[in-house]
Amino acid sequence: MTPGCTHLGEARILHTTIDYCEECVKLGQPWVHLRLCLSCGHVGCCDSSPNRHASRHFHATGHPLVRSIEPGETWIWCYRDELVAGEVGS
Repeated sequence: MTPGCTHLGEARILHTTIDYCEECVKLGQPWVHLRLCLSCGHVGCCDSSPNRHASRHFHATGHPLVRSIEPGETWIWCYRDELVAGEVGS
């Protein structure tokens, strides 16, 4: 059995009203899906987006958890453990 994520207790911010990737807007670039950093509230684009700002944020800060803020999606990803760590609300 694969061990679960040990970082879920670090989640501080679970929701946002931001619905865009600020870095992509500044660059005039498109994004595909958005991810919310559960440590600081940064919103970045997913790895399917050209600039991968959510992953870049993790590499720059070490903040391990993001969640999808796409409508209907509640999953949480842990970059450190490289797994779906849970869901918002569970």
